[in-house]
Amino acid sequence: MRSDWVPLSASALVIGAMSLVFGSVLNPAESGATTSDMVQVVGQDSGRWLAMAVMYLIASFALILGLPCVLMLFDRRGRRLGVAGVSLLVVGAVGTCGYATLMLFFRALVVEDALKPAPLVKAVGDPGLRMFLSGWVGCFYGGVLVVAVGLFLARTTGRWVPVLLIVFVALLPVSTHTGRVGNAVQVMALAVAFTGIAMAAVSDERQEALVRRSVL
Repeated sequence: MRSDWVPLSASALVIGAMSLVFGSVLNPAESGATTSDMVQVVGQDSGRWLAMAVMYLIASFALILGLPCVLMLFDRRGRRLGVAGVSLLVVGAVGTCGYATLMLFFRALVVEDALKPAPLVKAVGDPGLRMFLSGWVGCFYGGVLVVAVGLFLARTTGRWVPVLLIVFVALLPVSTHTGRVGNAVQVMALAVAFTGIAMAAVSDERQEALVRRSVL
């Protein structure tokens, strides 16, 4: 990546991470809500649901543009892990766009009263849909974990950055029981870690290393 593009990519990474935070805060549904609860929530607060979906769309595009700057932190140590982790995160970011679109479609069906409870429950349990959602979540969290391990090896950021990434992943099993505040804290850990990555990518030391590589 050209040195003058790194700050733009780092800015996009921070914007994407903060968009995830805003999307999580705007979520009108409680963690672990049933399908019928989701229909009721969307019907009562469709505007907030729409804003959440828009935030996830912005997050998807911004993260795709911002993830290349993460690779600037892997010169030698952890290079393969860094590339693998970023690749998984790109798949997860693209999946976030698909998930946001699915949320918008779900809102449209609820607003237009085009949903019936029994068929909806069956649709939510569809193997294809579950495969997509599981794959998206697995790639996103897996990518975060691999990047965290790579940063431990590369030692190009403070230790707190990969620690926060691991905290974000570790909270996944209990995310359905922590409520909105817990979910917001989890995503905020990711946002702070991504901000630390962006700051490290645009540091003078990294920029000088990038210039040296381009000259050689």
